[in-house]
Amino acid sequence: MEARKSLRFLVLSFFVTLFLVVTWVNLPSSPDQDSLDCTLSSAWCSSKNRIQSSTKPINNLIKNPQQSSTTTTQHNHDSDVPHHPLDPLTVQEYNRIKAILAKHPLFESASTYTLNTVALEEPDKDLVLKWKKGDPLLARKASITAMVNRKSHVVTVDLDTEEVSFHEVSSVISGYPTMAMEEMVGVLDVPLKNIEFNRTISQRGVNMADLACLPISSGWYDMPVEENRRLIKVQCYSKKDTVNFYMKPIEGLTVLVDMDRKEVVSISDNGRDIPIAKGINTDYRYSVQKLNGDFRLFNPISLEQPKGPSFTVEDGHLVKWANWVFHLKADARAGIIISQVKVRDPDTSEVRSVMYKGFTSELFVPYMDPTDAWYFKTYMDAGEYGFGMQAMPLDPLNDCPRNAYYMDGVFAAADGTPYLQPNMICIFESYAGDIAWRHSECPITDLTVTEVRPKVNLVVRMAAAVANYDYIIDWEFQTDGLIRAKVGLSGILMVKGTTYDHMNQVPSQEYLYGTLLSENIIGVIHDHYITYYLDMDIDGSDNSFMKVNIKKQETLPGASPRKSYLKAVRNVAKTEKDAQIKLKLYDPSEFHMINPSKKTRVGNPVGYKVVPGGTAASLLDPEDPPQKRAAFTNNQIWVTPYNKSEQWAGGLFVYQSQGDDTLQVWSNRDRPIENKDIVLWYTLGFHHIPCQEDYPIMPTVSSSFDLKPVNFFERNPILSLPPNFKDELPVCKAYDSS
Repeated sequence: MEARKSLRFLVLSFFVTLFLVVTWVNLPSSPDQDSLDCTLSSAWCSSKNRIQSSTKPINNLIKNPQQSSTTTTQHNHDSDVPHHPLDPLTVQEYNRIKAILAKHPLFESASTYTLNTVALEEPDKDLVLKWKKGDPLLARKASITAMVNRKSHVVTVDLDTEEVSFHEVSSVISGYPTMAMEEMVGVLDVPLKNIEFNRTISQRGVNMADLACLPISSGWYDMPVEENRRLIKVQCYSKKDTVNFYMKPIEGLTVLVDMDRKEVVSISDNGRDIPIAKGINTDYRYSVQKLNGDFRLFNPISLEQPKGPSFTVEDGHLVKWANWVFHLKADARAGIIISQVKVRDPDTSEVRSVMYKGFTSELFVPYMDPTDAWYFKTYMDAGEYGFGMQAMPLDPLNDCPRNAYYMDGVFAAADGTPYLQPNMICIFESYAGDIAWRHSECPITDLTVTEVRPKVNLVVRMAAAVANYDYIIDWEFQTDGLIRAKVGLSGILMVKGTTYDHMNQVPSQEYLYGTLLSENIIGVIHDHYITYYLDMDIDGSDNSFMKVNIKKQETLPGASPRKSYLKAVRNVAKTEKDAQIKLKLYDPSEFHMINPSKKTRVGNPVGYKVVPGGTAASLLDPEDPPQKRAAFTNNQIWVTPYNKSEQWAGGLFVYQSQGDDTLQVWSNRDRPIENKDIVLWYTLGFHHIPCQEDYPIMPTVSSSFDLKPVNFFERNPILSLPPNFKDELPVCKAYDSS
């Protein structure tokens, strides 16, 4: 009887219904249904709590850049084949991996197993660099992390030989693999089978049909209960009268669940006296907002391209635009991976190497509330949840402009079944009326010159809905050789329930850990850190890191009317510790990645520099457990020697890690980095003190950093860039306002 009531609740509950029913109803069981569409299999493909449903057929939809935004073409990924050594695994390859593992003794005899991540094991870098189109494709292998009988495994499957090899998981390395979506889904009904939990929900006056619960990574705090257990916490909200249930937390109620045993470990309930906020006027949907009148501040805007886009995508993953060419793919953990980035030199027509590989390595989002229901909210979204697995289909005309090209992700579910993440990435040309360069000669020179060039960029975009937060990840390529990595933060705040309706009720000695945003709602202070992996190959792999200090230099007495000037002092880093950089406003520097063996015509080493942005730094105690796990945020810049195994700043296994396999640990080895194949790491940081304008939804806040050429070209590479001419642009009828 109790189980039947729980089942009825699952059917009524928004989250559990869509997670469980949609997952199992659409589970592919027939031989001809080899892959899933995310719009149907949302429990595998969506964020840890953002759900969508659809009646579209099980086929991926890809935007044809020549068609209007409302027209799509069907693309069947079942026939995809790799063309490049870095192309992601295909549907056929995923199915083959699944079949190979099913026959292996370890998996065949296992009582339970989960494939947490399945991705291409990229060939060795030197082999990829030597490979040219037309050469035989390099060996295709899959790299897998798996939980088998509650133990972590790292597995390689050779798709050519069907050989399965296991890599030792060192006993000194803590943590577990990235959670599979099914594992998160599987814990949601565990509290519902607990009498104490159900009694508490009833006492709070919450209707079971209005309950929405979320699985929340528990972090690591060196507690006895954590030993040899994969733990996750479940917290719940009321979705009564609004889809914005985040604004209606059931405060103080936290269920600790053993993820493997599917059992409640403990229940903490310290918020019985805190009312659930009413959630009035928190529904953010446009259809609801229109009921209050259409509030249009501006007329529709669209970028028109009468001759179509200027970029091409060859073989599904090779992007060519203007003077740029690069390989692009979706990744379940990183989201977007940009590889083999090259730029054509306008003077020599040589295609020159800039970056071998770049991606978002890890995110760290600690909330600044040490109380029982909040202290553990210190998310590491790439390593714990999979940043790419949280990516949602982009909305044409709103997420991306007209004429955008859309690219899908193909990932593996926990049993190895491939599924599609449709329209996960978009590529488009951006023109916002900015100026690439200009000059007008002043009248006193007796020269009539006005030269202006429009600034048109190529943008690669992904939007990940990680619970309440939406991250907009852009890679922007400019015609002057600059690469901009940009992050936009949007979505909905994670808020805390309170008894207070007004600030005049708050005792002067009490600290709220945030801002009172509305009646019974506190926006908790938190940080965001996004760490990028940037394997720069400036005209080749052997590079050096040079710190260019800007110093005040005093003039000699009587030497000049000036007393001081600024001087650039260049120092090449010898070892990793020389390149551990904390940015300082009053100790300014530039940070160059150079190729010391290649120089310009006048003798300068060619290079690129990282131009910092989003420079918030972590202020947490280095020995605070969350900061030990996220020690990669201790500096804004790091440089390490290239090591194929060192790509994830928080370590290979991040879930419940103890900080023993991080970028900090690697860098402290202090290995030589001068004139070697080296990797640059950069961390964008945001401090967020919520304000009422962030309620009930947040305007997007963005920051970025640049990779800018410095003595890479002999001269300005956009001198020959053409201006806009009137006869090349579409003729649009002017709007008659009379």
